[in-house]
Amino acid sequence: MLTLDDAPYPAKSRDGISALHKARLPIAVERARRSAYFKGKLDHIDLDRLDDPNEWRKIPIMTKDQLREVPADRFYEDFCIAPRADVVEYWRSGGATGRPLFYPRSAEDMHYGMEGFRRLIRAPGCTRDDIVHISFPMGIHPVGHLYARAAEELGLATIWCGAGNNTPSELQIDLIRTLKPTVWAGMASYGLQLAQTAERIGFDLAGSSVTRFLTAAEPVSPGKRERIERMWGAKLFDQFGCTEGSAMGSESDAHDGMHF
Repeated sequence: MLTLDDAPYPAKSRDGISALHKARLPIAVERARRSAYFKGKLDHIDLDRLDDPNEWRKIPIMTKDQLREVPADRFYEDFCIAPRADVVEYWRSGGATGRPLFYPRSAEDMHYGMEGFRRLIRAPGCTRDDIVHISFPMGIHPVGHLYARAAEELGLATIWCGAGNNTPSELQIDLIRTLKPTVWAGMASYGLQLAQTAERIGFDLAGSSVTRFLTAAEPVSPGKRERIERMWGAKLFDQFGCTEGSAMGSESDAHDGMHF
């Protein structure tokens, strides 16, 4: 199993990233070949040339609609390669683009998946001195739990609020007032709702302890970013992930695109 020392963050060099890709891409394709779903679809791929973009392009693109065509009761036998006994968690997709899917995760998957979420905490510059107020949903979708667990693993204090259906918005504002978190993590639209709640009850959210606003799961337009940063008095960090993989990218203090 790849150790996290082999894939340090931040990466030491572009050459190191290229060497890691060269070593791991053949493993990814070899594992995909073990899936009944991909039987015969990847036989033409030369595993020794996967660092060549032209060879990588020969891999057929798979869409979410194609995944949804696999019956739920056959997905784990036809698509997945690990036995059920190896599964330790199921991650549900957001369902924003159609029927949500449930993806099994082994302990090895979680080894890498949690590192992705730890990097979402580290990329914006959060440290052990921070307190993170987490307003991502705390339900069957894993995102809220994963942000919280990753932050705790890095030694940050966490407030597991969930969205408004987990912890009412007025109570969340009161927790910001009393516990004084320095980082807020949640969906941008709910961040705006909390800002409106704070305004309605007379709490100065822009003057609060929160200095970083971490958000994912929905687009953030320039106008929405400006409004959130003004109402919260905090710097917004846009982030990205997908249930099929893990956390995928985040802005840093440069705010010039995402680091993947």
